[in-house]
Amino acid sequence: MNLRSTLALALILTCGLAAAPGLARDLDQDEALRLRREGVIMPFEQLMQHVGQAYPGSTLLEAELEEEDGILVYEVEILTLQGVVRELELDARNGNILKDEEDD
Repeated sequence: MNLRSTLALALILTCGLAAAPGLARDLDQDEALRLRREGVIMPFEQLMQHVGQAYPGSTLLEAELEEEDGILVYEVEILTLQGVVRELELDARNGNILKDEEDD
């Protein structure tokens, strides 16, 4: 492969990676506890108050703490009183709902 082909391939790969969505990294319980103790993230119970305001009476099905593009996010699945499963993403620093969609 000549230099021109190599540079063209590198440019294509770079553009493809730049267009791809960022990868998420799951954080374990120990890391979540450390971040909470350091005051980097809010207590999960406080974050869930935001969910309770948006969906009163909902049931928590699953929760994961992830780092997405440098932002700590809780990915939460809930079951609403209407029987709908929703997936929400909450900013772990302040509880703001970043994403709210019906889960399929």
